[in-house]
Amino acid sequence: MREVGNRALLWGTAWSVMVFLYLPILVMALFSFNDSEFTGLPFRGFTLHWYRAVLDDRQVLRSIGNSIYVAIGAVGLSVAFGLPAAVALDRYQFPGKTVFRRIVLLPIVLPGVITGVSLLLFYVLAGLKLSLYTVILGQGTALMCVTITEVFARLQQVGRSREEAALDLGANPWEVFRQVTLPSIRSALAGAVLIAFSISFDEIAVTYLLTGRQNTLPMTLWSMLRRSVTPEVNAISTLIVAASILLITVGMGMSRGDQIRKAKY
Repeated sequence: MREVGNRALLWGTAWSVMVFLYLPILVMALFSFNDSEFTGLPFRGFTLHWYRAVLDDRQVLRSIGNSIYVAIGAVGLSVAFGLPAAVALDRYQFPGKTVFRRIVLLPIVLPGVITGVSLLLFYVLAGLKLSLYTVILGQGTALMCVTITEVFARLQQVGRSREEAALDLGANPWEVFRQVTLPSIRSALAGAVLIAFSISFDEIAVTYLLTGRQNTLPMTLWSMLRRSVTPEVNAISTLIVAASILLITVGMGMSRGDQIRKAKY
């Protein structure tokens, strides 16, 4: 097949976009080690002082705990409702199934601000007091799409032959799900959990609109940026980026692990 376009130009454009997107993150990580009270040049020397400052900052540590708490709750909701929804989409026929599949993708398409404003209006009408629990409900609702899409895709690949065989051998539906279906989708489910956790931990738009007096880490970081920018902010941001990359990498690896193993055999 003939190549489309100039190969050097395409590679150059791709690398230019990558540098434009990720060079600022690398610069931020570099200046988190700067032995200076200010963020910027000159680079006065290498230090871990700002990472120690993060560990000594009670407000930051408290907000990290809140972020973990919210992320665990949101992931729990997304799995509790997303897993049966994915199974229903793959295994059963029901009225409005096509429309439901489209609606599931809305949280990915809609901006977080739209989701946050909609949920805020709903909470006001329902008389709910804003707190970490309203953030959990909002994020969990939005993150269901991650669980549904990941698990649904895996169920489409697995097929139903083993489930039908188990039913023919006398297993009841619960035994089929626990011993056949769940092991088949376990890696995809684990990957969805890690990806959803990472998204929830970093989320700010929905959290900003739905939180009460307790702040998550992105909210605390935002308030610090409004006061002054110090290398401590760079250190916190670098830790967030590193944790997000780790979680997403592990999650994507686990969700695709079965495909690689099957390809080998």
